[in-house]
Amino acid sequence: MNNHEIITSIQEGIKMTIVLLNNNGFGSIGALSESVGSKRFGTKYRYRNNSTGQIDGDILPVDFVKNAESLGANVIIAENIESLNQALKKAKQSDKTTVIYIETDLEKSVEGYAWWEVAVAEVSEMDSVKEAYKNYLENKKNQKYYL
Repeated sequence: MNNHEIITSIQEGIKMTIVLLNNNGFGSIGALSESVGSKRFGTKYRYRNNSTGQIDGDILPVDFVKNAESLGANVIIAENIESLNQALKKAKQSDKTTVIYIETDLEKSVEGYAWWEVAVAEVSEMDSVKEAYKNYLENKKNQKYYL
C-alpha cells in the first residue's frame, strides 16, 4: 500500500484503519540482507556519514504522523499494547481513515525461522558474506522441492 491510498480513501469516503509500524528503515528486507551477509546495507533511514562515507549517520527526519495528517487521515500515536488497544477502539469509532502510528525497533523481529532461498555472492571480501555463502550451501542440501 502506498501513502496516496490514504488520499483515495478520503476522496471516496472509504474508511480504513491503518497500523503504521515505523522502524526507521526496511525491517524485513534488512533482515534478509543480513542473512546473506550484507549487513542490512541501505535498509536504514540514515544520513550518509561524511567522515566514514557510510550510511550510518543520524536517523532521517521522516515524519509519518504529519505526512498522514497532511493526506487527510486522523492519526493516533500508540506507545504500548494498552495505548494500541485504545487506539484501535478510537479508530473503530472514527468516520474516516485513521492511521495508528507506532515507533518500533528495526533490529527486533518475531521469533521463528524459515529459510528463503536468496542467492549469496560466491566471491566477496566480507567475512559475513563468506559465512552466509557457506550457510546457503548447507541450507540448499536440506531444500525440499514440491511439484
